[in-house]
Amino acid sequence: MALRHYTLDFKLSTAVDSATTVPHLLSIFHEQEMTETVHETNGHGYLGTFVGKNGRLAILRVHSHGLVTVDLQCYEEDNIAQLDNLLNALETKLKMILNGNITRIKRLPALVRGAEVDRYWPTTDDRLLEYDMDQLVYEEDSPYQNIKILHSQQYGNVLILDDDINLAESDLAYTQAIMGNGRESYAGKEVLILGGGDGGILFEMVKQKPKMITIVHIDQKVIDACKKYMRRTCGNILDSLEGDCYQILVEDCVPVLRKYVQEGKTFDYVINDLTAIPISTEPEEDSTWDFLRLILDLSIKVLHPSGKYFTQGNAQTMTEALRLYEEQLKKLSCPVGFSKEVVCVPSYLEQWVFYSVWKK
Repeated sequence: MALRHYTLDFKLSTAVDSATTVPHLLSIFHEQEMTETVHETNGHGYLGTFVGKNGRLAILRVHSHGLVTVDLQCYEEDNIAQLDNLLNALETKLKMILNGNITRIKRLPALVRGAEVDRYWPTTDDRLLEYDMDQLVYEEDSPYQNIKILHSQQYGNVLILDDDINLAESDLAYTQAIMGNGRESYAGKEVLILGGGDGGILFEMVKQKPKMITIVHIDQKVIDACKKYMRRTCGNILDSLEGDCYQILVEDCVPVLRKYVQEGKTFDYVINDLTAIPISTEPEEDSTWDFLRLILDLSIKVLHPSGKYFTQGNAQTMTEALRLYEEQLKKLSCPVGFSKEVVCVPSYLEQWVFYSVWKK
């Protein structure tokens, strides 16, 4: 049973005495048959909880530094009209009591906690986003990760791996960016894609008639899920692991890359769609950075001298992580140049950085 959590905040120019504020509000709670309990705050203003029928709980705080807050919790099946009336009455009364002392009033939509479909996902810099997810389309644990596909009214089906939003059916901008945003011609070229199990890059790239695309993706369950539930992204390209100009290897990419290095095999393009740059700013202590450095080094070794390496970075706000990644580029086995581009990926709700790397 989901819980709805409402908030109402009054920011004040000066602090108020709870003795002149709270008594005017008590009748509103009593009309809703809510019982008051006052709690000790050790000099930090007034804190009262009000418990009512159907599991309703209200928390009223008159803070000692010029802030009045109301939190109201109820179950999703409760009478929403009654709760709106309660909040409206509290807001109206507080406007009267605090007239002339209010600098800002903020009333947010209800936070729904414990719902069957999770709608809240953090940005890379820990801001909370609420999506319009309305259905769990698919969920399964593979040997490598938890795989979810949720449906969004705006973004279509959304692939989520280990609770990290990877790609939505709306996110053609991501696929185009990691392919060079139309500046590259893949016709007749040899291309290696690391990851890419959603099929989005492959689906777009075969339209350009490359010589051969090799995808190396470790998780068959991701491929199977996207083949069935992400058709707007991958079309029918994942229906077969082989086609006229592509092959999908369901393997760990590290041994495959090492084999290609040993064989002296090179590619005109290497596209790394495995993972974003780690947010951690301790590259010497984070195993994800070790993996990233290994993939970078092996990828550059199999890159044709005139080829290009494309990858996602991270959110534009992750300036330190991006700086550290650029430092790693300077430590590769051969010198490289790079450029970066910032792209708006619809479902990410963040500006996202993509890199192009080439041998000098």
